Amino acid sequence: MCVEPIEPPSGRLTRRGVLAASAVLAGTATALGTGASPAAAAPRTSRPGTAGDLVVEGGTLLDPATGHVTEDAVVVIRGGVVRAAGSRDAVRGQLPADAPRLAAHGHWILPGLVDAHIHLNTAAEARDAVRKGATSARSGSTNFYQDIAVRELARQAPGLAPRLRAAGVFVTPDLGDTVLADPDLTPLARLKDGVRSAQALRRVVEVNLARGADVVKTRVNERAGLPEQDPLAQVYSHEQLSEVVAAARRGGKGVLCHSYSEQGCHDAVTAGIRSLEHGAFVGERTLREMRRRGTYFTPTLTAIAGLATSSDPVLAERGRTYLPVLKKAVLAAHEMGVPLAAGTDSSGGSVRPIGGEVELMHAAGLSPLDAIRTATTGAARLLGLAGTAGRLDRGFAGDLLLLPGDPLEDLSVLTSPSRVVRSGLAA
Repeated sequence: MCVEPIEPPSGRLTRRGVLAASAVLAGTATALGTGASPAAAAPRTSRPGTAGDLVVEGGTLLDPATGHVTEDAVVVIRGGVVRAAGSRDAVRGQLPADAPRLAAHGHWILPGLVDAHIHLNTAAEARDAVRKGATSARSGSTNFYQDIAVRELARQAPGLAPRLRAAGVFVTPDLGDTVLADPDLTPLARLKDGVRSAQALRRVVEVNLARGADVVKTRVNERAGLPEQDPLAQVYSHEQLSEVVAAARRGGKGVLCHSYSEQGCHDAVTAGIRSLEHGAFVGERTLREMRRRGTYFTPTLTAIAGLATSSDPVLAERGRTYLPVLKKAVLAAHEMGVPLAAGTDSSGGSVRPIGGEVELMHAAGLSPLDAIRTATTGAARLLGLAGTAGRLDRGFAGDLLLLPGDPLEDLSVLTSPSRVVRSGLAA
């Protein structure tokens, strides 16, 4: 328990104080070419920023929802939104005379991809993610709300950042320096055992929501990427996770949970999380529970595969051991009907292309189309963007990729798009 009663988190700090600092750390004001902080200045209900008009014509259009392929397709984008998409004959009469044209002959046209687990700490990382094909994303948390600043950057300048669901700071036993940076978290620095009590857990969730987080990120196991930690060791119990979920739900938000062990995965799922992250050793009983509850699985195969190339022998052995186990879990989840979402878990300034995660989904046993769905329609549903991202249809966002080849034959083309369009603007 805390040493003394704590006042409720202050909503007044959200725009004028704490988040102004997060915008400075993220470099979003510099990216906009203004001294004003987008996180501090723009109200959370602000309308999206500048969006473009564009006609993309002549390519081969793939609809991930249906698998339908349209040759010599045309996509009409007005004000950043798709107004028409289909064959040239079907779209005839809907082509605006004043919109710029983008020739897509010899290319495939896909909706922009969704990275459902990424850590975007800076404007530069956000721009890199877009250029590598992720036009929408969900944050896996940042150390000081930088993702909230990036989200506001995306609203004001869509070409500079993915449409983002921000998680704010991690709900974890040791908050580190974060408790010293946010006045509403500093009382937690007095806790001998860290963020473990029901009151402390609720506090971190409530402060995140007061800062404007869209989702809440917590953990049940230690990290795989730190050799001194045991990723199968459990840090929160079912009861503690339930406190986090309940606090998030009171604010109308879902929870994503870092996990590895089967018992940890089961505790997290039965506590009511929205999506299971990593989950290398998730077992059949938990997968069945996930199917029953509609819990998503975001395996971040890219991150686990990356461990195998580490110069640290402990991490390299984990990568070699965990990856085949995780691939089997992904295929089992898919065959059971557990919804899957693609996420790279990119962090530390290095952004991996979300197309690589799609390749690994296919390597785990999914068909090319089903693998593509994990980074389009599937991930969009997880993010609450089912009517916005993941398809190129009337009313959807004008986010698309031009690919140099057929992704149904060679998924590697997703890792290096020839062109990325975000809200009708070339990224």
